Amino acid sequence: MMARSMARVARTLTGLLWLTCAAGLMAALLADTATVAPVVYSAEVDAIIHPVSAEYMIETMDRADRSGAALVVFTLRTPGGLVDSTREIVTHMLAAKTPVAVFIGPSGARAASAGFILTIAADVAAMAPGTHIGAAHPVAGNGEKMDDTMAKKAAADVAAYVRTLATSRHRNVPLAEEAVNESRAFTETEARTASPPLVDLIASDVPDLIRQLDGRSINRFDGTPVVLKTAGAQVVPVEMSLRQRVLSTIANPTIAYMLMSLGMLGLTIELWSPGAILPGIVGGVSLLLAFFALQLLPVNYAGVLLILLGLLLFGLEIKVTSYGLLTVGGLVSLVFGSLILMDSSVPELQLSLWVVLPVVVGFTGIAAMLARLGVRAMRQPPATGEAGMIDHIGQTLSAIEPDQPGRVAIHGEIWQAASAEAIPQGAAVRILKIDGLTLTVRKN
Repeated sequence: MMARSMARVARTLTGLLWLTCAAGLMAALLADTATVAPVVYSAEVDAIIHPVSAEYMIETMDRADRSGAALVVFTLRTPGGLVDSTREIVTHMLAAKTPVAVFIGPSGARAASAGFILTIAADVAAMAPGTHIGAAHPVAGNGEKMDDTMAKKAAADVAAYVRTLATSRHRNVPLAEEAVNESRAFTETEARTASPPLVDLIASDVPDLIRQLDGRSINRFDGTPVVLKTAGAQVVPVEMSLRQRVLSTIANPTIAYMLMSLGMLGLTIELWSPGAILPGIVGGVSLLLAFFALQLLPVNYAGVLLILLGLLLFGLEIKVTSYGLLTVGGLVSLVFGSLILMDSSVPELQLSLWVVLPVVVGFTGIAAMLARLGVRAMRQPPATGEAGMIDHIGQTLSAIEPDQPGRVAIHGEIWQAASAEAIPQGAAVRILKIDGLTLTVRKN
């Protein structure tokens, strides 16, 4: 009986010991969980807003959602971009589980046009000192000037979109609308001190922004209140993938123009010299990359046609005797086509004259060189066939009399020859003309 009681007591003590250990382990786990630092994802967008940059921003937000991050910060510097890509980013931003902050920085940066819309749509909008936002009036996707009706429709559509975003984010709706309809721009002080403000904070950099956001209460787009906890946050930088960096680089007006010029030059050389292979391969790849870039940029297709016309005129100069007029026409067409290729009011979307001139001069020099070679070849006497034998020197194998033809050796062949004068055997003779299989010669 005593043994049973002792066994019961031992089991009870063992159970209590296990419960004590489990409670201690649970307390330790809870303490560790409580001390885990929040995670903030940080990404820089220093590019035109196009499908590549949209993909990068969306992937960053998805990654933050999957990891349960406390915040996503986009450091934004952009002259603008495509409305479709902007809407795609905003749609994802509004549906993201993780709060999104857009920070215009560093000092001297700007977020114009599409960048302004992204700033208004963010959960937190912040600017660095010396930055500005605004100028969000829409332009045609191909860079051409829209007629008044289309311009009003486009502006009204974007203005309504911005009003919706500004209202839901409790930001200054009239100023946001003026940024679209009147292309107004605002400094960080103007945007912050407006009533209500356009942006929430002015921060010197991303760490300063994260510090200021700790404990700040915000409302998500659906009205859900969230208190940001960013104290001691672990900042995780998110970089573009190699593919995204390459595609974003070529989606630049200057790079796209250089690729298009290189592609056309390569294909033109391949057509002039069939079988060269390398110029054709380089030209084809460059042209395909240029077409990809141009579909992301505001391209004026009249400029593309003028460039193609210029290259056609350069090619015709070799075939048609125009005494340089076709080359001059090609030069003019290429210059004007290049200058209007990127018809945009945004400096970053325009082609510099210092980029256009070297390309035009290069094409002109190549065309002039090929034209010169073509003219020189046309002026040279024939080197093959019957015409190539005229004025060549041969040697008589037998005597030739005015009324008695003889034989002449020339180019390793033996021909029958006639002459108006007597020519002895073994004499050098010059070919005057060819009549069928008989040469007319004279003594050299």
